Amino acid sequence: MLRKYKLLLACLIFGISLCGLSLEVQATSRKDYLDSLNAGVTQFVDPSRKAADGEKIWELNGLSQADGGQKETDLVMANVQVAMNVREEANEESEKIGLLYKDCGGRILERKDGWTRIRSGDLVGWASDDYLLFGEDAEALAQEVGNLIVQIETDTLCVRREPKTDAEAIGYIPRDEELEIIEQLDDEWISVDYEGETGYVSSEYVDVDFHIDEGETLIAINKREEEEREAKLTANRGAVVVGGDDTRLLAALIFCEAGIETYNGKLAVGAVVMNRVRSAAYPNTISGVIFASGQFTPAMNGKVARVYGGDIPEECWAAARAAINGETNVGDATHFRRAGNHEGLLIDRQVFW
Repeated sequence: MLRKYKLLLACLIFGISLCGLSLEVQATSRKDYLDSLNAGVTQFVDPSRKAADGEKIWELNGLSQADGGQKETDLVMANVQVAMNVREEANEESEKIGLLYKDCGGRILERKDGWTRIRSGDLVGWASDDYLLFGEDAEALAQEVGNLIVQIETDTLCVRREPKTDAEAIGYIPRDEELEIIEQLDDEWISVDYEGETGYVSSEYVDVDFHIDEGETLIAINKREEEEREAKLTANRGAVVVGGDDTRLLAALIFCEAGIETYNGKLAVGAVVMNRVRSAAYPNTISGVIFASGQFTPAMNGKVARVYGGDIPEECWAAARAAINGETNVGDATHFRRAGNHEGLLIDRQVFW
């Protein structure tokens, strides 16, 4: 019996509502996993379904399966270089309630008069169609920038060195933590990236989700910016040295993302963060970049915070200091992931672009 996986944003790509529907899927890689979803289910939005908030999901051009027409998926992606406004109503004069950033996505709730009402994480509002991608264009971008993760659904999950129950344990993961998938081996085992090392977890105790970055509400943005202002005020009084804290925070992220890579791999991760800090498309502080909604899995699941409070290897410190001082071995790259499903500059086991 194949393992049943709950789908989150992967469902968006293939036109399934987020109403608890599960599929039986077996795949050998991220691409195969996505292709297997596509093979067994409809890719089109069913106009008779209801969205999670009770609203009817839109139907493209009024076509239906009965008259032989096709309806696009309910996935939508931002088509901007920096960020776009999301508003309370479908017009330019309406109040701004949040931002949808470059490479972020969401689900279509309604469309009218050149505007689309979207749900992206906690952000629900209207966005101009001029800055959005739909259908195949949205799917292509989502597959490029999204990633598969496993979420732990038992109190403590053992990560093993080999895909068998009597293999050596290399770590234990608490409930609700997330790990990036390398590949689905079979019905029983999934290989994951565990602190930069390949580990194996039992599929019986995890859920597989497809993750796409989400937008932010103004409330969340204001809260984050206020926390940054308070940290700077505290630093000015001498209680916290912001520069030192930022270096430690970057070193902690480098350890989480490239702990077992060479120094070049560690520097590359640090350079990506600093490239984002310098870019208008991202927050202009190290903490803002690292903790921005949906950007770095170790930051989302609390691992960065745990590493921050412990002993961080000197090589991670050195890479963080070098990146802060402007050194880079990846040019102006702002993204990276495990090698194998994206073109770019290969350093150790990760690709940067």
